[in-house]
Amino acid sequence: MAVVCAAGLVGALWAPGAAWADPAPPAPGGGSGEQSLEQVRKEIDSLYRKAEAATDSYNAANEEQRLQEKNVSDLGRRLGEAQQRMDRLRRDTGALARAQYRSGGLTPRTQLVLSSSPDTFLDGVRLARKGEQATHTLLTQVETTRADLEKYTKEAKQRWKALDAERKRKEEAKKEVEARLAAAKKVEEGLAERERARLKELEDERARSSQAAWLSTDAGKGALGAGAATGAARRVVEYAVAQLGKNYVWGAQGPDTFDCSGLTLQAWAAGGRAIPRTSQEQWRQLPKVDVKDMRPGDLVIYFSDASHVGLYVGNGTIVHAPRPGRQVTYAGAGTMPILGVVRPG
Repeated sequence: MAVVCAAGLVGALWAPGAAWADPAPPAPGGGSGEQSLEQVRKEIDSLYRKAEAATDSYNAANEEQRLQEKNVSDLGRRLGEAQQRMDRLRRDTGALARAQYRSGGLTPRTQLVLSSSPDTFLDGVRLARKGEQATHTLLTQVETTRADLEKYTKEAKQRWKALDAERKRKEEAKKEVEARLAAAKKVEEGLAERERARLKELEDERARSSQAAWLSTDAGKGALGAGAATGAARRVVEYAVAQLGKNYVWGAQGPDTFDCSGLTLQAWAAGGRAIPRTSQEQWRQLPKVDVKDMRPGDLVIYFSDASHVGLYVGNGTIVHAPRPGRQVTYAGAGTMPILGVVRPG
């Protein structure tokens, strides 16, 4: 997912091979107007955070819907195959019944007893045994296939019910995302041009301050000492860096637009490793490492609900897709509250 990360962190605020600058001094003329603008920043931040959490729910529901659709398709195929088997078995049992009718309804054993020739009797014994085995096998197959049909029909009903639930969950999440984004956009559009410029300055100041504080910790110092990416991680980092400047679009996973977990998903796909679609599942399923031990290629998971993720590229820096209206960019790894770090491979 993406989150309200400071915009425009590339350029003056970030340079490869250099640590982040100390927080810039506050702009003159603060007062109540500055406090009000800070409240606006917090409101916008909150709206985007809620939109991002809903986007994670949307992505999860979308993935589950795909899985359920595949399950329904597989069950439909197995149900069709079982029905074909049942049709064939019905034809076979019908042929058996007609054969018995033509023999006067006498069982094979009765026909043997009435046989007048010893040779005919012995040959008939062998044939009768084979016939009984074939009949038993046929009846067993009929029962097994009937059970399969009942099982697949029941499972198909359950899968369709689950699929319908995921579609509804996905649609509800989509509506929430769109509502949160519309609200954030409305707040921003209500600002004068000068206020929007100052709002961006506040975001940048907050990002610099958070990054500087993080770099002063043991975790931040340890991350700065991480070596260059190698092997698969190098391909992952190269892919992520190549996406710089592409637009954030919620629910997107490339190749032209991304949300935050869509970017990390495709980056690790370029490294030859399939990882979960959402930042929450990436946090839940992938191996965790200590923050101070993170190295290029690792995924940095943010916020207590694991609603945002960035790809660590070294030098205390991540590449991530921030939020709607922004592009894939560099950011300080400590500009947002870090939940933890995972290492796909």
